[in-house]
Amino acid sequence: MKAIVCEQIEQFRYVEVEQPTAGSGEAIVRIKRIGICGTDLHAFKGNQPFFSYPRILGHELAGYVEELGEGVTGLAVGDLVSVVPYMHCGTCIACRNGRTNCCTDMKVLGVHVDGGMRERVSVPVSHLVKADGLTLDQAAMLEPLSIGAHAVRRSELRAGGTALVIGAGPIGLGVMILAKQLGANVIAMDINEERLAFCRDWAGVDHTVNALQSPKEKVSELTDGEFPTVVFDATGNARSMTDSFGLVAHGGKLVYVGLVKADITFHDPDFHKRELTLMGSRNATMADFDTVRSALKTGSIDIERYITHRSSFEEMVDQFESWLKPESKVIKAMVCM
Repeated sequence: MKAIVCEQIEQFRYVEVEQPTAGSGEAIVRIKRIGICGTDLHAFKGNQPFFSYPRILGHELAGYVEELGEGVTGLAVGDLVSVVPYMHCGTCIACRNGRTNCCTDMKVLGVHVDGGMRERVSVPVSHLVKADGLTLDQAAMLEPLSIGAHAVRRSELRAGGTALVIGAGPIGLGVMILAKQLGANVIAMDINEERLAFCRDWAGVDHTVNALQSPKEKVSELTDGEFPTVVFDATGNARSMTDSFGLVAHGGKLVYVGLVKADITFHDPDFHKRELTLMGSRNATMADFDTVRSALKTGSIDIERYITHRSSFEEMVDQFESWLKPESKVIKAMVCM
């Protein structure tokens, strides 16, 4: 069976690996779509926390059930499925409290354990979402969009509230469009004017702010000096994540959706004066997958424009580095099998 392994920093190789087997409660999924995530790009460049080499990448996955292990119900051979790549233990304090997305012994496919950049993968059926009524592309994008859905749900943003989303990458865009569908007023911030135009056109945001052009003054102006009640930072950039403290309303919330391999500091008197709430948002839960699946079924999220670049499995290694270049203007790259 063919697979692509990231052997070390900036080095991919095609390899032959053993066929997976379906144990009790598991299914064999023939992979048909692999979304390329920022995690994959960071792993390739050596900037991904909690990562070791060699590793088969790939956690934005969709495909068809080929085989079922013993004791499986609710799925049939031939079903289109999306993979929930967060392998939680089920017994730790987070799991017992329904917070499986931040399990103390989390193993994410393609990060902590080998992922889906291969022809077939064995997955516990508890981590498969039936994607009937969706396309392969939509099924593969359930995972990244669910990260946005989780951040929005965690923030307790309400219809009519004002949210600032910093970072117009795939995850930030997901936060924007799901916040808009909730009925919030959304401000998008980025340093790239083309991305900001995409935020207006694709996600329907209400306002855009260029982070290089007096952003605090602009956000203040757009909110009558009150600032947004919820700020989502999806940049994974330490400077942005530090500066974002100054963009939140009194009594508001700052949600870190992006992850950075660095320390973040803030001025405590200002933090206390405004009684801010600082949150981390990690991964997603089944409830978030359900939210996105419902939105996709209504056609309210345009996946065709979200996916800007495509490659075959055989061409991916040659094309991957080009996706890292700003001039390629990648929003989401997809590997098709």
